[in-house]
Amino acid sequence: MSCAASPSPTPWVIATRESRLALWQAEHVRDLLQSRTGRAVSLLGMTTQGDQILDRALSKVGGKGLFVKELEVALEEGRAHLAVHSLKDVPMELPAGFTLAAVLEREDPRDALVCPHHASLQALPPGAVVGTSSLRRLAQLRALRPDLRIEPLRGNLDTRLRKLDEGQYDAIVLAAAGLKRLGLADRIRQHIEPELMLPAAGQGALGLEIRQGPGELADALAALAHAPTWLAAAAE
Repeated sequence: MSCAASPSPTPWVIATRESRLALWQAEHVRDLLQSRTGRAVSLLGMTTQGDQILDRALSKVGGKGLFVKELEVALEEGRAHLAVHSLKDVPMELPAGFTLAAVLEREDPRDALVCPHHASLQALPPGAVVGTSSLRRLAQLRALRPDLRIEPLRGNLDTRLRKLDEGQYDAIVLAAAGLKRLGLADRIRQHIEPELMLPAAGQGALGLEIRQGPGELADALAALAHAPTWLAAAAE
């Protein structure tokens, strides 16, 4: 007489944006979770408002929270169990019922200058066109080099690099972490030190968001947390 096999646990589903960098980050978390728990984990790719609205500055259409909202709706509706975010895109206060279950060890937190013809921000000629989508970078670039033309730059990482390569900009400023995660560290001409340009709070770290409350997933994610990164991001 044979015994029926126990049913496999329901796979955990990760909500993620569909850019190449976002998918890399979600796959990284999936691999960590599967390795630690042995449980199947799948991805739910989504397009957020922040991905769709590309003709206006983020600051004029709702800020970085636009990259988070649709993923939170998927959690609320039960279509996903956790969402993976670049921590710098997560608002200071999460909606009621949501929590950051873990912050993973961060990559390089610095900003990076990507430029085909000049070795540093200081070496750019007056009037050079520099692209960024960040108000923080805009303000600091204008303070450092008021003689440069700072122009809006929207789109995912690959889109921004393509616009640079097409000659729309002389240089662009990106997070070093994203370039390194996608194997594009060779595009970095200058790591901009924090003494010169302060990075965003939590830049380079991943935040894992779930519905609030205890459970097996919360315990599994807590085991992935990197306390020094979490403390540093909270202080920032």
